Amino acid sequence: MFPILRKEITTYLSSLVAYVTIGVFLLVLGLFLWVFPATSILGYGYAGLESLFSTAPYLFMFLVPAITMRSLAEERREGTFELLLTRPLSYLQIVLGKYFAGVVIVLFALVPTLVYYYSVYTLGAPQGNIDSGAVIGSYIGLFLLGSSFTAIGLFASSVSKNQVIAFTIAVFLCFFFYSGFDSLSGLLSLQSLGIQSLGITEHYNSVSRGVLDTRDLVYFLVLDAAFIMLTIFVLHRQQQKKFINTVFLSTIGILFALTLGSQKAFTRFDFTKEKRFTISPISRAVLDSLPASVNVTVYLQGEGFPGGIKRLQTATKDMLSDLQAYSHNKLSFVFVDALKGLSQEEQQKTVTDLEGQGVFAQTLSVKSDDGVQSKVMVPYALVSYNGKAIPVKLLENQSNLDTSPEEKLNSSIQNLEYAFTSAIKKITTGGKRRIGFTEGHKELTDLQLNDAMRNLSDGYLVGRINLATIPFDSLRKVGLLVIAKPDKPFTEQEKFKVDQYIMRGGRVLWAIDQVSAELDSLRGKGNQALAFNKELNLDDQLFRYGIRINYNLIADINSSQIPVTTGDAGGAPQIQLLNWLFYPVYIPQSTHPIVKNLDGITSQFASTIDVLETKDVNKTVLLNTSPYNKTIKTPHLISLMSLRDEPDPKEFQSPQKITGVLLEGKFVSDFRNRPVPDSLGEKIASLPESKPTKMIVLSDGDILRNQVGADGSPFPLGYDRYTKQSYGNLALLMNIADYMADDSGLISLRSKEVQIRLLDRARIRSEKIYWQLINNIVPIALVLIFAVGQYYIRKRKYAR
Repeated sequence: MFPILRKEITTYLSSLVAYVTIGVFLLVLGLFLWVFPATSILGYGYAGLESLFSTAPYLFMFLVPAITMRSLAEERREGTFELLLTRPLSYLQIVLGKYFAGVVIVLFALVPTLVYYYSVYTLGAPQGNIDSGAVIGSYIGLFLLGSSFTAIGLFASSVSKNQVIAFTIAVFLCFFFYSGFDSLSGLLSLQSLGIQSLGITEHYNSVSRGVLDTRDLVYFLVLDAAFIMLTIFVLHRQQQKKFINTVFLSTIGILFALTLGSQKAFTRFDFTKEKRFTISPISRAVLDSLPASVNVTVYLQGEGFPGGIKRLQTATKDMLSDLQAYSHNKLSFVFVDALKGLSQEEQQKTVTDLEGQGVFAQTLSVKSDDGVQSKVMVPYALVSYNGKAIPVKLLENQSNLDTSPEEKLNSSIQNLEYAFTSAIKKITTGGKRRIGFTEGHKELTDLQLNDAMRNLSDGYLVGRINLATIPFDSLRKVGLLVIAKPDKPFTEQEKFKVDQYIMRGGRVLWAIDQVSAELDSLRGKGNQALAFNKELNLDDQLFRYGIRINYNLIADINSSQIPVTTGDAGGAPQIQLLNWLFYPVYIPQSTHPIVKNLDGITSQFASTIDVLETKDVNKTVLLNTSPYNKTIKTPHLISLMSLRDEPDPKEFQSPQKITGVLLEGKFVSDFRNRPVPDSLGEKIASLPESKPTKMIVLSDGDILRNQVGADGSPFPLGYDRYTKQSYGNLALLMNIADYMADDSGLISLRSKEVQIRLLDRARIRSEKIYWQLINNIVPIALVLIFAVGQYYIRKRKYAR
């Protein structure tokens, strides 16, 4: 085999055709990657070689057949194949020698592309900001693809003595095995068969990300072995020799068993630096226990998107592919462009229908050669199971002005595993835990909590709880107790029930307004109202747990807007949106999974929180104001007339105030060394200290309240019907529920980190032509230098 290998490599590299073929390959590849805008690495903006590994397969379809077309066809045409058979060489040795020689030549053609890696490495911001591990893994994928195309090309070369025919057959077979099965799977009658897994694309795309799955490795090995066996079979038939059927059938059996075995037991090697394609054990457990089929429809599909959205598309497809790998074929997904080919009216109707399912479209401004164009995209997915569906938001719209678009996009990518796993778990899990919203103290109504309760009901049993009447044994079965903006004082027996619920490991979300103030009361006569302190009888209890909610109001320059009548024109009132300082917007800064990468949280008439020193209790600040705030002591007269005056930033420079806190640990009972209330009505043993548990305190109950339209219909939680802006209130509530009521650790998936790897845009603008020339000329120059060097070495060798 080795003499054949050496002979083939020497013969090929001594031919001018070889260098012309490789040179054309590198030239076309360089133009696609560095010149043409649609596939340019410079235009993509990210420090990676994804464009190389997505473009190279289509060029390989011509390069590899050009390398292999003469391997056996020329030998048979010139009659030298019979001479090989006179040597002590078997058919297998001859074929393997030529096969490995073809693989070496493919590797030789790939070596100059390392210049691309150097260029991206140099252009990174900062320099060297490229995931080298991912690049190595991707090159492994490209090598495996090249080896399969080589085996296919060798088979085509054995079929005909004509090199052109062999080349044509090889190109067709390479294209069919790369894309043909995907096209067939798109047919209506074949969609459910999963025949796309027989093609190369699915396996190559998996490996080219930088992840080597043993199932993909086995696929390429089996494909190579199958075409090598077919090549040997053809050669035997051409020489009119009987092929050893037992060996052939045994080999086929081994390949088949290897394929089945790889599907049952597999492992994955993630070469990326952050292991971003490694699925957590929590997600694996959720996917492994799926009771039935789950379908995911992704609407983020279409063309003409900028590089960032393309990256999100790719990341979404990668995440679903990774989750699918552990689902025992129970998870399927499809990308749909719901607006493609529709008229303006049809698009609007489709958008309205999608909104009814919680899927919202966004308008994106895209720069093109014709200027800036508006493009509608739908950055959502819909997880469907057993007739139910849950929307998954793919693109977070963080309202922090200091956050760059790349950071916002990156946070969305980091959140994909949690978003999909959480939705899948919620929609498929039976035996849901209970979440109870208290009532009886003028808390937020069902209409005001409509969207909160509706979304929580997808994963939990949600209802109202009256602390005065519910038996304590029933209260203990509640996984999370939510106290949402009470307006009447709690009785001692109600406080005792809540306290002992906590002592037995219960979890509570306190969303408390200490000050009574409502915007509606300001719109009456005089446009002013008195903000006064509430009497809720909860101060002592919260103080014992380590928290004090102060009797004051926060005024913050970073606030949301309200509609205000600013004038009258022709008898019609003039409405203007103005920032209302008493509606602060919190930009989460904590890295805790509950608030990490969330959009801004809007609130109304919030107070400050003091965190007290408490033994065995850990406190984590979740929400706080901006640095441009001030506190106002209450009672205080609030007037809409203050909107006329522009706030002076100097008056609002103050340390950030705490408005949301997570407490975890062992709490001391508020009724420790105190008698049990007489009017309790049932016997409850008083525990002086709690089991390890947790609670969250928010200084504003309106964080959980959705707006209500004039017709009485509720809006989504966090959606401002006046500014048409969506805040992160719903995501905050869902994260709180997952962290507090779900002990599976699902919320920890939000801690996943993916580093942003960008190119230096300023350097690209000033040096674009230079790097285009480098990457189009240097790889070809390296091949020419090798060719000239090899020519002179051969000349000197044979001149002697």
